[in-house]
Amino acid sequence: MTPNRENNIEIIFRPAKTDQEFEQILALQKANHLAAVPEEHQENQGFLFAQHTLELLKEMAAEEPQVIALHQDKVIGYNLAMPVSFRNKIPSLIPMFNEFDKVSYKGKALNEYRYIVGGQVCVSSDYRGMGLLHRLYAETKNLVEDRYALCVTEIVSRNLVSMKSHEKAGFEVASSYHDGSQHWNIVVQQY
Repeated sequence: MTPNRENNIEIIFRPAKTDQEFEQILALQKANHLAAVPEEHQENQGFLFAQHTLELLKEMAAEEPQVIALHQDKVIGYNLAMPVSFRNKIPSLIPMFNEFDKVSYKGKALNEYRYIVGGQVCVSSDYRGMGLLHRLYAETKNLVEDRYALCVTEIVSRNLVSMKSHEKAGFEVASSYHDGSQHWNIVVQQY
């Protein structure tokens, strides 16, 4: 458990443990999903694509830490870590994993590295601009870097907020592709 003072408020970073914390992750996910964020706010607020279930979050947490940021016992941010072994558990993410199979990073095929997928990261709108995304990734890295060389995820190009935030957190674009409707960037953070 890592306490941190951001703008004079205490924020605790640690893996999610309870059903209540997982439910709060799902509530934050729902509030920031593409379907919930008005189009006119998507450019400056960002948005999420994938949706998880309580069962899937708990299954992921049994494999790898799902780091949360807590303020006064409320989940205000999260970073989901997904092992590659989950590639077929969320049908909407199968195309992403198929694209990962085509990517090279620093002269090696991505699948030659032991990597974890940045399964999704989100910070409550009331707490944005405090560097929490970077901290969430850093806390995850601290917990898994002994087992993985990289963290890999994809970001739709039009989600400029997410692209900028990931670049600030040390991610770099390894590849890009178009899925027939949108342009995506595959980004990598080296551990």
